[in-house]
Amino acid sequence: MAKKKAAPEQNKHRDDPNVMGLHAQVVEQPISQTLELNYMPYAMSVIVSRAIPEIDGFKPSHRKLLYTMYKMGLLNGARTKSANIVGATMKLNPHGDAAIYETMVRLARGNGALLAPFVDSKGNFGKVYSRDMSYAAPRYTEAKLAPICRELFSDIDEDTVDMVDNYDATMLEPTLLPTTFPNVLVSANTGIAVGMASNICGFNLREVCQTAIAWIRDPDCDLLETLPAPDFSTGGEILYDPLEMAEIYKTGRGSFKVRAKWRYLKKENIIEIYEIPYTTTSEAIMDKVEELIKAGKVREINDMRDETDLSGLKLTIDLKRGADPDKLMAKLCRMTTLMDSYPCNFNILIAGMPQVLGVREILEEWTAWRSECVRRRVFFQLQKKKEKLHLLKGLQKILLDIDKAIAIIRGTELDSEVIPNLMIGFGIDKVQAEFVAEIKLRNINKEYILKRTAETEELENQIQDLEQTLKSSRRIRAIIVDELKKVAQKYGEDRRTTLVYETALAVEEEQDDTPDYPVTVFVTEGGYLKKITAQSLRMSNEQKYKEGDGLKRTMELTNKTELLVFTSACQCYKCRLSDFDDSKASVLGDYLPGKLGFDEGESVLDVVSAGDYSGWILFVFENGKAAKVERSAYATKSNRRKLTGAFSDKSPVKAVIPLPEETEVAVYATDGRALVFSSALLSAKTTRNTQGVAVMSLKRKSLVDRAAPLAETGIVNRRRYSVRSLPAPGSLLQEQDTEEKQLAIEG
Repeated sequence: MAKKKAAPEQNKHRDDPNVMGLHAQVVEQPISQTLELNYMPYAMSVIVSRAIPEIDGFKPSHRKLLYTMYKMGLLNGARTKSANIVGATMKLNPHGDAAIYETMVRLARGNGALLAPFVDSKGNFGKVYSRDMSYAAPRYTEAKLAPICRELFSDIDEDTVDMVDNYDATMLEPTLLPTTFPNVLVSANTGIAVGMASNICGFNLREVCQTAIAWIRDPDCDLLETLPAPDFSTGGEILYDPLEMAEIYKTGRGSFKVRAKWRYLKKENIIEIYEIPYTTTSEAIMDKVEELIKAGKVREINDMRDETDLSGLKLTIDLKRGADPDKLMAKLCRMTTLMDSYPCNFNILIAGMPQVLGVREILEEWTAWRSECVRRRVFFQLQKKKEKLHLLKGLQKILLDIDKAIAIIRGTELDSEVIPNLMIGFGIDKVQAEFVAEIKLRNINKEYILKRTAETEELENQIQDLEQTLKSSRRIRAIIVDELKKVAQKYGEDRRTTLVYETALAVEEEQDDTPDYPVTVFVTEGGYLKKITAQSLRMSNEQKYKEGDGLKRTMELTNKTELLVFTSACQCYKCRLSDFDDSKASVLGDYLPGKLGFDEGESVLDVVSAGDYSGWILFVFENGKAAKVERSAYATKSNRRKLTGAFSDKSPVKAVIPLPEETEVAVYATDGRALVFSSALLSAKTTRNTQGVAVMSLKRKSLVDRAAPLAETGIVNRRRYSVRSLPAPGSLLQEQDTEEKQLAIEG
């Protein structure tokens, strides 16, 4: 990259010691190099060290916390204050006490975020289904490791996983925890990294263990037989589609719907909601229902309250007399998060690299990793037994002549020569001699030595068995299967989330309960919209506008009509008139950019009724072109609220004209010419951002000023300006044709 030559007045100060050395601090660097050297290390650190779980099912923050609690003796000991645990964890995780405590809260039984919690908690740890129920400070709560943590640490001291230095190299910590079951599928995990994310739903522990066993025995087994669907700590119902679930299992991506559970108490005429989807909170549901009641979209409810207590979640709805509870709950499920989608993204770190895996691939990776853990444990045990056998064989040689051993020790003058003399006297090595020399005097008798050496044959058999195990993948997998059976039997629980087959659900048409009535809509040049009922308009029809603003369009519509709002950024916002409150002539109305969430600097170009999406919309551009676009081009199957590329951006739009049917349109140029043509001369387009065709032949420095349907203009002598073919130059506008009529009402 070339460097610019400094200006002379800048150069003369370069060697001045009184001037800050800014020139020496400026280093030019290509952006690609900056990204590689500065941004990429940060991005990889977030991915590898924070947000994405590894094959053991834990993020580093989880692993550091649990290992600290294990080293504190909290697996078998009594609970201790959470503040003690947080402080000790900072030796491994220096990211602050608040972050550590939040991690512990999520792992705690009291919070209820996990199906198999790892922290046995006492005190207020909040609730996963509540947004506002805060957990108590760490000085008020107590915790220890839950019994299931024995499956995390049972063989961690037998070299099953690698140990690395902590951040200041003062102690060691494990890179992974040797879980005896596929915790990566059991513990729900969510993380947002840089450029990627992970969202792993939880599965039932017993079902996961059974599925892992089935896969180990037959890699082509049907996973849905033993693992039909995810399971959530908050319960609820999964709207179950086997094909959809099989696709998620295969690709690691997809989504499924979870619905709340409720019961109707006929005597009290109330509905009790006692389980909700994992992805929502009771407060979010309450807020949405309150919003629907205020908007008049739900009229069957007298009152809704949160009656959650120590027995669990309970949201109670008081029904009005005659209300149908089934229809009401079907409506609330559609309009609130009482039914929500759970998105799956099984992104896991495998050997430090993020990979999106299906369930079968996760089981394969976990089995391979667990096999290595078991193999390392067997090798560790083998080495220990070989060392013990080696010592016992040395002891066996002493048995041949105990008196000789005593004589050697007694006859040695220097302490440092005892070991060498024993090695020479009995033909044993240094380790064996050290072992013999450390035997207590009271144990130097035949009975003790015979008992110890009797273990030799048993040890040799055990060593032979361990060596055979190391050589056999089948035996390693048999050990894993045996461990999985024990975990399922000891810690397995029944499924909390039930399955409801979608084919068994009553398919009901979504009923639109929005009231429909005639309204008059006023749109101003400044982007304000007023929806006024006929009664209110009769009481007062004197319109109030903001200073400098004026009326742009008036439309006679109904409350359910859908509007198309075209903007200066070539976008179209879709909304319904029912989204706006009934207004009065004496107020300014709703400001559309704020109501619809326009982008910064975006303004209203025009507002058109979508109707039944029949007919066309005519766009007249400043360069003399016009595009006739079918209204159906703006219809969408999904409930999209914003369409980009709503019309061409090649030239500014001077008019947006709705065409329920073919009509005559007048176009005015800045040089005083006018042109009248039939919209039938233009062919309709289904492409929204079409550039259109030339309509008016413009002279040099002349542009289109405005356009409108002929009926809304003041043109009297229509024949003077009418043309039969396009493009055309038009004719000079005569004085009698210049007066415009008031804005007509759109049909």
